[in-house]
Amino acid sequence: MNSPSLALVKRAGINSAEMRPMKFLSESMVMVSGKVRGVFGIGLLLAAAVSTAADLPTFKLEMKDGVLNPARIAVPAGQKIKIEIQNSGQSAVEFESVQLRKEKVLAPGAQSFVVIAPLQPGEYKFFDDFHTQAQGVIVAK
Repeated sequence: MNSPSLALVKRAGINSAEMRPMKFLSESMVMVSGKVRGVFGIGLLLAAAVSTAADLPTFKLEMKDGVLNPARIAVPAGQKIKIEIQNSGQSAVEFESVQLRKEKVLAPGAQSFVVIAPLQPGEYKFFDDFHTQAQGVIVAK
């Protein structure tokens, strides 16, 4: 023990040879405790994300070889929304909106979703980037 604290111990008249560091928790207990906190924290974050996505107003969009159904989606303004996308066609599709800065590629038969931040009232165009004739609009009211 060579430190400024040793000088204080000597001044106080304590025999430093008799001193032992106090250990409240063993190293393995500290490591386990840290891991448990980490897993618990990750679990809370995942639960919050899942419950948040599940609680969002959700709208369905089917994309099939250049056809969008529906091509017009009315959503509430000022609320985060979720659009569930199903590719029921024989070729890949890409949901894309330049205005919303969203894009999602889906293989044939795949399904996924996009979450969109609260929108101001108005119209927001989207399209299938692999089938450019497929044009749609999200209308926030």
